[in-house]
This record gives sequence, C-alpha cells and structure tokens, in this order.
Amino acid sequence: MMDGVAASDKMRVLLFFFFFSLCSGSITAIFGCFDSVEMGGGSLTYFKSLAGLAAAATTTAAMAPAGAAADFFKMPLCGRSFRLEEASIDDMQKAMGNGTVTAVQLVECYAQRVLQTDDYINSLLEFNPDALDIAANLDRERRAGKVRGPMHGIPFTVKENIGTKDKMETTAGSWALLGSRVPRDAFVVKKLREAGGVLLGKATLSEWADMRSNNYSEGYSARGGQARSPYNFTVNPGGSSSGSAIGVAANAVAVSLGTETDGSVINPAMRNSVVGFKPTVGLTSRAGVVPETEHQDTVGTFGRSVRDAVYTLDAIYGKDQRDNYTLAQQSPRGGYTQFLTNKRALRGAAFGLPWQCFWRHADPEQLRQLTALLDLIKEAGATIINGTEITDYETIVSPDWWDWDWGTRRGYPNESEYTVVAVDFYNNINTYLSELDNTDIRSLEDIVQYNYDNDGTEGGNPWPLGNPAFYSGQDGFLASLATKGIQDETYWQALEFTQTKTRKGIDNALNYKGKKLNGLLVPPAVGQSYQISAQAGYPIITLPAGIHSATGMPFGLAILQTAWAESELVKFGSAIEDLQKTTAGNQYKRSLPTWEGYKKKPIPLLNIYEGSD
Repeated sequence: MMDGVAASDKMRVLLFFFFFSLCSGSITAIFGCFDSVEMGGGSLTYFKSLAGLAAAATTTAAMAPAGAAADFFKMPLCGRSFRLEEASIDDMQKAMGNGTVTAVQLVECYAQRVLQTDDYINSLLEFNPDALDIAANLDRERRAGKVRGPMHGIPFTVKENIGTKDKMETTAGSWALLGSRVPRDAFVVKKLREAGGVLLGKATLSEWADMRSNNYSEGYSARGGQARSPYNFTVNPGGSSSGSAIGVAANAVAVSLGTETDGSVINPAMRNSVVGFKPTVGLTSRAGVVPETEHQDTVGTFGRSVRDAVYTLDAIYGKDQRDNYTLAQQSPRGGYTQFLTNKRALRGAAFGLPWQCFWRHADPEQLRQLTALLDLIKEAGATIINGTEITDYETIVSPDWWDWDWGTRRGYPNESEYTVVAVDFYNNINTYLSELDNTDIRSLEDIVQYNYDNDGTEGGNPWPLGNPAFYSGQDGFLASLATKGIQDETYWQALEFTQTKTRKGIDNALNYKGKKLNGLLVPPAVGQSYQISAQAGYPIITLPAGIHSATGMPFGLAILQTAWAESELVKFGSAIEDLQKTTAGNQYKRSLPTWEGYKKKPIPLLNIYEGSD
C-alpha cells in the first residue's frame, strides 16, 4: 500500500492524469493514445473501462433524441453507495468521516465526471498530476485523527490565471506563457492547500481574463479552447471565470476559485446556476494571480450552495504581505461561516430595490420570475423598498448594458473605468512577468508581438485574419499598450471619479432615509449592477433564481453591499437560499443542467444576454 492507496490503483490513476494531458483532454484522443501504447498489469483494460464509462455516456448522448441528453449525463455513484451529484461539502465530510468514501475516491470520481463531460463543456484545462498524492496524504491524516477543517479532502479547481508552483502551467489561457514558471503558489492556493483542499486542476477561462479583446467568444482561450455552459452549448457561458462556474454547475468539481475585475465571478456564476461570491477588494490576496488592475481585481468563490462558497472563502481570505490591499482588511474573528443562517433571519430584514438603475433594464420574463421570488422574501417577513437608487445613476450607469468605457462613450475619458484598467494593466502585467522563470515574455509588447507571430492560434489580427474567437483581435492589449502605463491627469481623474461616485452611490442607497438596509437586491443579468460594485471594489453575492425559457440559460438574484460587509451577504444570502429550498413548489432556485445543444460546437458563441433589455 502507498499512503492508503494500493500501488497498482495509484499508478493507474496517475497514468490516467498523464493520458488526459497527453491526449489533449479528449475522450476520443485518449482511446487513440491507448491503442498506440503497450501497458502491463491490466492498466490498459482499466483505463479503457474508466474512459469507456465516459465515452459510453457521451456517445449515447450524441445518439439520443432531442431533449433526452440530461438522462445520458447522469452521474454514477461514487464508491459503492455515495451520491456525489449535488453533494455538499458537509455531505462529503460526513461520508469521509464514516468511511463511505475517501478523498482519493472523490478525486477518482470527479476525474471520471470530467471524462464524461469535458468533450462537451470543456470546464477543465489541466489535471493536477499530484491530486492523488495530495488526497492520499489527507486520507492518512484523517485515519490518524487529524481533520483540518471543512475543506479537508475536498477537491477544488482554480481558474488557470491563478499561479500554482507545481507540475501545472499558469498561462492565463495563452500559448505565450506556456512553460513559464511562477515563483510560488498564489496566496489563495497556499491557504486552500493548508486548509486541506485537494487541487484537482486548472479551470478554463476567457484568455487573459477578457483583457485582450473587446469583441470575443466568452470562455475561449487559445490554450484551453471553448468552454460551454451545460445549460446551452451555443451561447455565452459567462466569463471570464467560465470553467470555474461550469465545472461546479456540472458537478465536475466541488468548488472553485475565480478572479474578477468587473463581473468575472458574478456573471458566469449567474449564467450557470451556481452561487458566486465576490469579496471586497483586499479581502483575498491577488499575489500570484495574473493581474488586470489592483484597484478592482479580487479572488472569489463558486459553490452549489452559499455554505460551500463560504467554506471556501473562509479558507482563502487573510492578510498577505505581498498584497498591501489586504493589510487594511476588516474581517471578523472566526471567519464568515458563523454568519450562515436560515430563512428566519428574513423576519424584520429590509432590502432596497434600485429599480431605475437596474431593474427596469431586465426583460419581462426575468422580471416575472424574480418578482415572484421577491414576493416570497416579503412573505418570509422582509421589507423590500423600491426606488432605492444609486446616487447619480443617470451619469454613472450605462443605459445600454455593461460598458466599462461608458465614460469615454459619453465624451469623458476622465470618468471611464477603462481608462484606469488600460493603464493599470500595462504596469501590472509587466511587474507580474518580471517574476517568471523560463520565459522570454517580459512585457506587454512581447505578448502583442507573440500574438501577431502566432496569428492563427492567438488571433493577433482581427477576423477574418487571426482567430474567429478573437473577433476584434487584441484591441484590448493595443489600447493598454498605447498608454505606456503613464498615470497622467486623465488617469487620476478617472480613478477618483469611478471609485468615489460608485462608493457614494451604493452607500447612499444602503442608507435609505436614515434607515440602514441589509442589502440592495439586483438582477445580475443586467450587467450594470455588478459593474457599479466592481468599480467601487465592493462585495456582491449572486444566487441561482430562474431559467430563461428562450435559451434555457439561468439567471440569478444578487445582493450588493458596502466594503467589508461580507457577513451581511453571508447572512442574507444563506437566508434567501434556505427560503428557496424549503418553500414547497418553489421553482426559483438552482436547477440541474439540461445540456441544450450538446451536439453543437460553434465558435464564436452567440453573445446573448437573455435577462437584459
């Protein structure tokens, strides 16, 4: 035995990881690789049977009549009797505690789920070849009576722009950084490992976290390919933390980490019917994460429940000397799990509804479903006050959906978020690149040139040259390059305007006629809602809330709060979720994927936002 795992079984699973990487993560390719090698000891038979389970499901799904796909993506039991599909972290801990399943088996079962689904949704870019060893060591600790906490033995993934000092790559989805080596684990990865999490692998993403292009196929990267929502394969899956949300939604991993500059946690979470938690800028360290702007970047969490997302948040937040923003954080002793509650907490609660700012932009079907959920919240004892608007929303909120260059489009680049981001990215990416080993890419200029030199894959030029997934080429990079990182008067005015206006606007709305509200309820399918929060650097949580009939894509209900008010988001996010789950006949909650359009593989994806006018 090796760390509680039979040596033969350990070698088989390790070889599975090897073949997944070697064969481009494709079930068909894996079979081709199997046929081209000789393996002793029954390993070839074992792997063909493991991959065969996935291949059987995907092949049958491809042959299935329309509407029957969901039946063919069902998950088998994990071990002899554990139902892993929709299992919570608490469920997994109980099963590991009573011996029903081990951390090693959770890794194996999630690996099987990835094989079953990844030819379709492409949520995982790279497996961690150390995952089995990590899980085995944690199983050994458990047998010795040591359990580190709620994350002990729980498989998780991280967005591929989050650095890991191991056998995996950190490339932000770009071939330009392939082979580069980071100096250390990102702080959030280090913390989650210490909490007992098992890093299963790296999730797919929109390349360079959406910074490189302004017209592109969301969820696509040259290295990772196109991530697709298990709810509809043909439309925007949300991003840029696409694979993180998709993997959790499809039960291909327990929880995941993503990054957000402006919507990159909340948007994919909402569009894949999972919980997304974006904390205040500075609560979670950005050290070791491929950056955009220090003023808005943050690391957030994805889970199928508020509790799972909060367990993960508790494991990663904290002060880090390599990120001075974290040194000013205001966090509670004992973490955020203590604030989890139930629907009884809604009695006497008061929420604001910024109708003119955001709600009026939602389409009729979304309004019908969300207002039905709002009625449930009121019936549970909460007060919802309409018309609690963001101060000066007429100026700072775009009337035409999400637009991070809204200031420039109305004639004021010194009031534009994009003015700040473009300058910050130039400086931040050059600083990040300076710490890497084994790469010739040392500046934004080098990245831009690499994309031109590798136009067919990296899309340096706009379509019809380059890559159709990067329809506008690398116009985002070029805009940043043009600034040379110079923090001129326009830059400082833009930073002051966007931060001050949005913070004052949210804070004023939360203090309605002298009454302190417990949050602002917003429809996150209207992208302006999370954009105002992003510019302020404030926290936001989104909960699954409904499905749009035209496309089958989910949407959510989000809560905005002021800086360092994560405890309020945990309290009332969990209360609303409990109400959703315990109200008989309520349909406005998380639903399982339907796998619409599973036979289709378009690139670029349709850029449809069902919930916004």
